[in-house]
Amino acid sequence: MNYQWYPGHMTKAKRMMQENISLIDLVIELVDARIPLSSRNPDIDELGKNKSRLILLNKSDLADPGANKLWMAYFRERGFHVLEVNAKTGQGLRQIQPKVQEACREKIERDRKRGIKNRPVRAIVVGIPNVGKSTFINSFAGKACTKTGNKPGVTKGKQWIRLNKDLELLDTPGILWPKFENEDVGKRLAMIGSMNDEILQMTELAAELLAYLLAHYRQALLARYQVEEDAEEITPLQMLSLICENRKCYKKGQEPDFEKAAALLMDDFRSGRIGRITLETCEEP
Repeated sequence: MNYQWYPGHMTKAKRMMQENISLIDLVIELVDARIPLSSRNPDIDELGKNKSRLILLNKSDLADPGANKLWMAYFRERGFHVLEVNAKTGQGLRQIQPKVQEACREKIERDRKRGIKNRPVRAIVVGIPNVGKSTFINSFAGKACTKTGNKPGVTKGKQWIRLNKDLELLDTPGILWPKFENEDVGKRLAMIGSMNDEILQMTELAAELLAYLLAHYRQALLARYQVEEDAEEITPLQMLSLICENRKCYKKGQEPDFEKAAALLMDDFRSGRIGRITLETCEEP
């Protein structure tokens, strides 16, 4: 299956960030903890160079805890500040303010030496569609924030949100994602639900997911669908048949309904009911 995704407004959003990046002290980038590389925008590193960087592993509660630690180390080794968060529940958000101060320590010290006091850090939040950016902004900002209005040099319509005395957030649409070349990236994005399921062949996608789960999270998968371990190697299609049997996914005449089973599997995975699963390792491109 050819996984492709080309959201609109890419050029406009990219230009918007280019116009405003000079006003920014910190780039806060949200990625999906289940696919930390595949959910990164490849343009952000270039656009945000020479800026302090904070990566938030969002939906970390759905990802493998061991893999989360490895990815935290991976990003730290590359000079990023990084935190595990869950924007929906608010988990980890209290750690962000101290991490912002840590990430922008040099900027704050420069301001102090120049006699500039109490100037808040200016940050922008970026992330691909469906990574949880809006949820994060709403959870992090809460109801206490106040819009401080347009500032010189900011394109009309942009708003600065004063989150507290130490941090302002540039409220702009997030930068989107150019067409990607690596099919594995598209496949992983499809698995976590970042594409419209209606344009996908869900049975084929489910088979791809099952192949990965059988290789890396076999026990969790078999336990979820009450499949007894045996000496024989279970293929993805056989596993899908077993899911049909376990969940009574049948068409008329007791014919297995693979499409229904595939939809059920994808929903179980995306919601974390199979377990905490990460779909890529630090070694992968």
